[in-house]
Amino acid sequence: MFVDSHCHLDRLELDKLGLDLEGVIANAQQRQIEHLLCVSVSLAEYPAMAKLVKPYHQVSVSCGEHPLHQSDSVDVELLAKLAAGAEVVAVGETGLDYFYSPDSKLSQQDGFVKHISVARKLQKPLIIHTRDARSDTIALMKAHAADEAGGVLHCFTENYEMARAALDLGFYISLSGIVTFRNATELRDVVRKLPLDRLLIETDAPYLAPVPHRGKTNQPAYVTDVAAAMADLKAVTVQQLAKQTTDNFYQLFPLARAKRSAG
Repeated sequence: MFVDSHCHLDRLELDKLGLDLEGVIANAQQRQIEHLLCVSVSLAEYPAMAKLVKPYHQVSVSCGEHPLHQSDSVDVELLAKLAAGAEVVAVGETGLDYFYSPDSKLSQQDGFVKHISVARKLQKPLIIHTRDARSDTIALMKAHAADEAGGVLHCFTENYEMARAALDLGFYISLSGIVTFRNATELRDVVRKLPLDRLLIETDAPYLAPVPHRGKTNQPAYVTDVAAAMADLKAVTVQQLAKQTTDNFYQLFPLARAKRSAG
């Protein structure tokens, strides 16, 4: 069985898929994907997202504000209140993105630190987005004891040195469909060096559909294509890759494991 460790079900372009949400989840189940983590990008949108997926025991949620979606200042009291909900298994996504928004570095850093603080207090893992901000991401994780919460660097596209620094802090690394892209040679080299027991797989749907679906709207069912590419890189069977990454997911997100058991 597989897990899609990072998707945005509330942002799926269902008309392009020709499906409703129930159909999307059914597609995933048909491809042996037993659990999905629907990740928040906006505190303002979080309540609607949580309500949308509440009927589905196969779906867990996170709560946070993406660095490209935050206002000048993250409302830390609201974040703490919402993230404390029993349905929330992780804090984020949060982090730093200097590629798309270099002018907002300071506000991004402030928001990231607030998310780390909330995650530590709640003892819920962090979901971290990082792009073109390698040194600052790791520096803030170290300075503010992100290791006390743990978490994952999602949709990883950075170098081995950054991955190694995150692993040393007890974090996991999650790979998306980017690993299947023709120009992702360096990323594939990084993946070959990473320990299998610290890896997750994701779609980041509706974005970044893997080969052979590239250019289409992504959906959780396609995480099996990410798994196939990863298995090839790690020289294991797809079944071994599925089992290990699923075990890793429930190790990192114990509240998701509890929801699966309850479901």
